[in-house]
Amino acid sequence: MRQDKKVYVVGTGPGAWEEMTIKAAETLKQCDVIVGYTVYTELLKEKLPDKEYKSTPMRREVDRCLMALEEADNGRKVAMVCSGDSGIYGMAGLMLELQPRFPEVEVEIVAGVTAALSGGACLGAPMTHDSCIISLSDLLTPWETIEKRLLAAAQGDFVIVLYNPSSKKRKEYLKRACQLILTKQKKETVCAIVRNIGRAEESQKLLTLEELTEAETDMFSTVFIGNSQTRIIGNKMVTPRGYRHEEQ
Repeated sequence: MRQDKKVYVVGTGPGAWEEMTIKAAETLKQCDVIVGYTVYTELLKEKLPDKEYKSTPMRREVDRCLMALEEADNGRKVAMVCSGDSGIYGMAGLMLELQPRFPEVEVEIVAGVTAALSGGACLGAPMTHDSCIISLSDLLTPWETIEKRLLAAAQGDFVIVLYNPSSKKRKEYLKRACQLILTKQKKETVCAIVRNIGRAEESQKLLTLEELTEAETDMFSTVFIGNSQTRIIGNKMVTPRGYRHEEQ
């Protein structure tokens, strides 16, 4: 495999340049071409104006990956960028699925900071015990499967982080998810919504599971549902891990 034919699949974190990992930033600086969803490539142009950018709109993920692989096959050093981490609802899996069509191209995955981590830092420490991430988007996963996963996570008393909680076409999905979780968890369970993580419009809201049922969210929102031990300390959402300590 020729090492000069390479695509880096880079997770760019929540949005702000300073919240990207050092390796991700250095990788982007070394690349000739940056490929990605239009919204994500636009965020990079201020810091990397000398790069060539190629993008596709939503629902054109396969075309986007093939574009990146073709550029690398022509001998250019390419970055395929994704928000958060490329291996969590990102392009890493699809890139590796398509790579065999370009046997001389190497694909390297560069880790990023997913919204569960960056959003969790905004809130405090909601994920210091067992947790899981579930997307409410049924574009690629049947809703029946999502329901099973929600119920299993609630039954197992996991902290649950919900991605893609709602959209214009899926306004009731978060409510439906909360109603399922309420069959296993108390209505007072501590929850939170973080919007626009790492951007100027960032906001956080703490609320109960019952209140979350009627809350408004969008595709820029990440939802945190605590487990039976999660509580609010000060104004922070905290899930104790179980360390024993005494008041001094």
